[in-house]
Amino acid sequence: MIPHHVVTGREDAPALVLSNSLGATLAMWDPQAEALAGRFRLVRYDTRGHGESAVPPGPYDIADVAQDLLDLLDHLGIERAHVAGLSLGGMTGMWLGIHAPERLDRLVALCTSGKLGPPETWSERARTVRAEGTAAVAEAGVGRWLTERFRAEHPDTAEWLRAMIAAQPDEGYAECCGVIERMDQLAELPSIKAATLVIAGAQDPATPPEHAERIVAGIPDARLEVLDPAAHLANVERPEAVTRLILEHLEA
Repeated sequence: MIPHHVVTGREDAPALVLSNSLGATLAMWDPQAEALAGRFRLVRYDTRGHGESAVPPGPYDIADVAQDLLDLLDHLGIERAHVAGLSLGGMTGMWLGIHAPERLDRLVALCTSGKLGPPETWSERARTVRAEGTAAVAEAGVGRWLTERFRAEHPDTAEWLRAMIAAQPDEGYAECCGVIERMDQLAELPSIKAATLVIAGAQDPATPPEHAERIVAGIPDARLEVLDPAAHLANVERPEAVTRLILEHLEA
């Protein structure tokens, strides 16, 4: 499946793909897009079941989500790309490093996990969304995405993200909950050879820094940066810091 996508920057520049969190569209990367497109052929896309991408019948697994990214690279004629992914997007990037290493140059894994349990959390959230819609989980989602102080100081940003979650297709969101419920890549992390930067948010309640520490322990020579303050959507709460870290890692 070729997901909905937007490509900016020079065609002859190195390719960089940005992959999204559960509940988000490619717009979540707006704080980074202009700066990164100045250095890379920047590819942003909506994960299956999100935004303007299709909602194929489930169930989905992480391999399905990652194959969509490979299909997109093939569609764009990109043999090898950097990938920066947050949460579900970081899981997607790690899958590429494990199963399609020839397609991955450098990896930035933000606010993510190699295994994110307990499974009941995700099955219960999927049931809620199927019964009540994504609007029912939007407020709690923003509570995980942004620290309380940031939400209070930037109410417009918090509302933008709440509306983003509430606008996602119910079934697409629920099926992607199933992806995370079933995903376990911890044992395979040592096979990732791509130079990897892992970024965590010190106040992230969804994927606390210990998840990042397990990834760094698994991937040879991976490096960890913890942003304080930052919750789950660190790229929105700390846009300049995340942009700087991505550029430093990809251009090292």
